[in-house]
Amino acid sequence: MADLDNSLATMNDAASANDPVLQGALHDPIMVDPKLVQQANANTVRPPLQPGSGALPPEGIGQRADAQVAGALRAAPAPTGTCTQCAAARRALTLGALAQSQGASAQCVNNVAYSADWANRLPQGVPLYPDAQISEAAGADRDGCALRVVSFISAAPVQRLLDWYYTRTSEAGFRSEHQADSGEHILAGTKKNAAFFLIVKPRQNGGSHVDLMADGGG
Repeated sequence: MADLDNSLATMNDAASANDPVLQGALHDPIMVDPKLVQQANANTVRPPLQPGSGALPPEGIGQRADAQVAGALRAAPAPTGTCTQCAAARRALTLGALAQSQGASAQCVNNVAYSADWANRLPQGVPLYPDAQISEAAGADRDGCALRVVSFISAAPVQRLLDWYYTRTSEAGFRSEHQADSGEHILAGTKKNAAFFLIVKPRQNGGSHVDLMADGGG
């Protein structure tokens, strides 16, 4: 047997490249059943046709500062006097406290309930800005109260919000005053037994932060 192995090794020059079985496996045609080809790797996750860009949409891509804002706007009056209400508003930690700091009755403040639904119940004369994104809302309707307080952000700049609210509230019969302190603006107005109060300040990454209060009909 050893002599036979040595003879085969000598015939193939002791190299696998000369092995007829190995050469047949490497070079003979491969038999493929076309009916089975489509079944191969049936559960393999295919790569996408092109790589993902990895890009992120810019913040506020779905917002437009002028969205649904129709009609000409009247310019809000320039701020006058010292903004005594600004400091009081800054000290308020809740929407109820904010309403109380601006003259809402203690009885109404005690009845305040918090829910985003109050933002949909603002009086017609003091509407919500079209692109408002509600942060918090509160209100009271008990015991003769008609109080609404809403906090929201908008893509619109401060001046546009001031002009928009001045125009809308003036059309509803409110007489307004404008005060400002260190970039914080307050627009407040009254008519008969109703009042509104607006605080607008710029956001660091653009747009504005707004606190809006309506007390009584509007």
